[in-house]
Amino acid sequence: MDLNKRKNNFHKTIFAHVGEFKVPSIMTPTFMVGEVIMEMVIPLLMASIIDKGVNAGDMGHIVRVGMWMVLAAGAGLLFGLGGAWCGARASTGLARNLRRAEFEHIQKFSFANIDHFGVSGLITRLTTDVTNIQNAFQMILRIGFRAPTSLIIAMGMAFFISPRLASIYLIAVIVLAIFLLIVMRKAMKYFREVFDRYDELNESVQENVSAIRVVKSFVREDYENDKFRKAVTNLYSLFVRAEKTVVTNMPVMMGSVYACILLLSWFGAKMIVARDLTTGELMSLLAYCMAILMNLMFLSMLFVMFTMSEASMNRIAQVLDEEITLTNPENPEMEVADGSIRFDHVMFSYSETAEKPVLNDICLEIRSGETIGIIGGTGSSKSSLVNLIPRLYDVTGGAVYVGGKDVRCYDLDTLRREVAVVLQKNVLFAGTIFENLRWGNPDATDEECIEACRLACADEFISQLPEGYNTHIEQGGTNVSGGQRQRLCIARALLKNPKVLILDDSTSAVDTATDAKIQAAFREKIPGTTRLIIAQRISSVEHADRILVMHDGCVDGFDTHENLLKTNEIYRDVYESQIKGSGDFDKGGED
Repeated sequence: MDLNKRKNNFHKTIFAHVGEFKVPSIMTPTFMVGEVIMEMVIPLLMASIIDKGVNAGDMGHIVRVGMWMVLAAGAGLLFGLGGAWCGARASTGLARNLRRAEFEHIQKFSFANIDHFGVSGLITRLTTDVTNIQNAFQMILRIGFRAPTSLIIAMGMAFFISPRLASIYLIAVIVLAIFLLIVMRKAMKYFREVFDRYDELNESVQENVSAIRVVKSFVREDYENDKFRKAVTNLYSLFVRAEKTVVTNMPVMMGSVYACILLLSWFGAKMIVARDLTTGELMSLLAYCMAILMNLMFLSMLFVMFTMSEASMNRIAQVLDEEITLTNPENPEMEVADGSIRFDHVMFSYSETAEKPVLNDICLEIRSGETIGIIGGTGSSKSSLVNLIPRLYDVTGGAVYVGGKDVRCYDLDTLRREVAVVLQKNVLFAGTIFENLRWGNPDATDEECIEACRLACADEFISQLPEGYNTHIEQGGTNVSGGQRQRLCIARALLKNPKVLILDDSTSAVDTATDAKIQAAFREKIPGTTRLIIAQRISSVEHADRILVMHDGCVDGFDTHENLLKTNEIYRDVYESQIKGSGDFDKGGED
């Protein structure tokens, strides 16, 4: 019962997006029924031509009925064209609306929602799964209405002509229907697995293409080829098993067709001899026989398509029905007073079932306009800490305050406009440098963009490019270096003119001198902005007002550079190791 309810729910979720294409969705089956009626009339007219025209030698009857046959065929053709056009419009319209609804819903996802599905899983749902539903919807509108209507009308006409011979069809239909149900149930489990394999395939492709430079530099092409080959082979094996199950339909179906033709011919000939049946009626029955059994075969194809699409419908409905973990309160705050930050006994875990929290009882108070350095070894939860400030994740305990108010009280867009984050993985989008910079502020003038680039020390390399700020950036920023990409992302964040600026190890790819210039520019040009700088180099944070030392998800120290050297063993060890040139924070921490 619960399974049936769930299926009904995701069917409603999917087909609710037919939207403005309801009219072609209704017209398609209407045209299909009209086409079937015309097709079913033709065998009766043909029987009349044979019995009353050819056998009786009545040429006038042959011409009159022949003209009716031509009209019926022409009307059937028009109905068929109308059904094809409306069906294509309705199915492609549903696909468009589904993709739009999915994409818009994904834009509202929190990081936790995205982590739940994975990037490759979301891509499969937006592409392959929607295409499956599009094809299935078109088949449902056309074949799904045409085949049953044709089967029922043909069966009725056959019983009208000869109930005794029509019973042959009835027995064949019942046997085939039972066989089809058994085959479809068996094939369904394979098709459900297929789409999970699509996720694995997309994940392999995405990872390889995005990291192609690493693959080539480590000469791992053969390894990646093997990994991709395994993913393709798994997909192939599942499809083969599913298709092997499904193709058993064809020989059984064709065997039934030929058996029915033989039985009809045998018993029909005897009835003609006994004058219980005319030649024209036998020809009509043979035509109806083919119509019944061929439409049964079409129904089996529809079952296969629907089985494949049902898994896709379920997967897309999961995205559309996914509850957003981060939402606005009923009466959100629409203004952030200043850049002050307070962590009040904050606890945080990425998973509710995690044995140990990522952040454990964090208590911090940062004044507006302060520059705070954050250092810690790999896995010390530095990034997790700053991700809570713009509410990219929600705390699992305690509270984070920005501008004196709990971040959960703010309108999400308002909060994130005032908190600029330059993440570890710097992403640029396809377009010019100006277009990328204006992600920070769509209304920024050219002069404001150039000034932001000066602060981020990005103007040094931009001025050397042939087209300057109009230089086209490839998707992901692949045609600029890592350091250049970082500086552009910092400039983009500065254009927001935020109250809080978070730099998550975002100067790791620039040299020490450039890093020092950037820090000096921040102190001079944006003194009122609270700056949180995550770094591995102590030289990047030693001039900060205070430095936060993170260790294993806890605060190990929070003081000035001078005081930490006296009181914090971890900080002192790292400082000494870096002064001696022996490594970064992780190395020093181990020492």
